Amino acid sequence: MSLERIFKALIDLGLSESEAQVYMFLETKGAAKARRIAAALQINRTQVYRILKRLQDKKIIKTIVGRPTKFSALPFEEALNLLIQHKKKNAKKAHNNKKELLSEWQIMIKKKSKK
Repeated sequence: MSLERIFKALIDLGLSESEAQVYMFLETKGAAKARRIAAALQINRTQVYRILKRLQDKKIIKTIVGRPTKFSALPFEEALNLLIQHKKKNAKKAHNNKKELLSEWQIMIKKKSKK
């Protein structure tokens, strides 16, 4: 499997391009400081911290306590499983809300057509 295909799959599973880049960097290069990630990927360090926070919220990277803080990626299979579970959860939620959304849509359309 090519890195490009993996990159696209991560995006399909809900990561932004920058999140996918940072995750893949950490998974292939190992634990790193934000400064090293920023330099390697040519991303502003402030933006890297925001990306790292979002990846932490998605539970696919971890913080290594120290001075300075380092970040490490979950193994690819574990990250993939978490992202797939999250995608399934969102799909199920959307499916469960479908009837209610359709009903609200119909009410809105009827109100609009009466004007």
